[in-house]
Amino acid sequence: MPILASADEEDPMSPRGVAIPDVRERLFAAAERVLAREGTAGLTNRSVTEEADCAKGLLYNHFTDLDDFVAQLVLDRFARIAAELGPLPDRAGTGTVQENLTAAALTMLGANGPVIAAAAVSRRQVAQRVADAWAGGAPGPGAVEEAMTRYLQAEQRLGRVAPDADCPMLALALTGTVHHLLMHQGPGPEDGAALIGRLVAALVGTPSTAAGAP
Repeated sequence: MPILASADEEDPMSPRGVAIPDVRERLFAAAERVLAREGTAGLTNRSVTEEADCAKGLLYNHFTDLDDFVAQLVLDRFARIAAELGPLPDRAGTGTVQENLTAAALTMLGANGPVIAAAAVSRRQVAQRVADAWAGGAPGPGAVEEAMTRYLQAEQRLGRVAPDADCPMLALALTGTVHHLLMHQGPGPEDGAALIGRLVAALVGTPSTAAGAP
């Protein structure tokens, strides 16, 4: 998660020496805007710091190099997704199964998910650092898949998912498809929503056909 800068840390480019309260998040948000606008080729220390309106050297005050910065951006955004979807099992019995799974999948996809994933795979060192962090227990796709599995199992106990459904495989199919869309820069948000809706319906059925659906 983002680490707050110390209270006396100042942007040397600011004429008034205004402290930056959360420099990591400021840089991360700037990088997302650069990626969305210019793609991975436009992501440089200069482009990020200019977009963030801060000193050029600020990025290297907090990250070893650009690869470290991009890796931490990817890990931070996946950690946020995992935290947001962690309570998913608590939604069992509310709404419909299809609505809940579709919303969860779209949270994974996110507005900037594809461009952030593209930045990771376009830089070999970044991909390796992210993979190593996930292998070491950092929250990522595995945590999301586990949350979806527990959600489906909870719905199964309530009779809203078929009793013979393989919940871990359903969770794997859904998270795996979203991962594919992220890695291969799938459709835009509107087309992505329609595609995810179709996928969820194919996996668990529509609300009118799902077991025990109201």
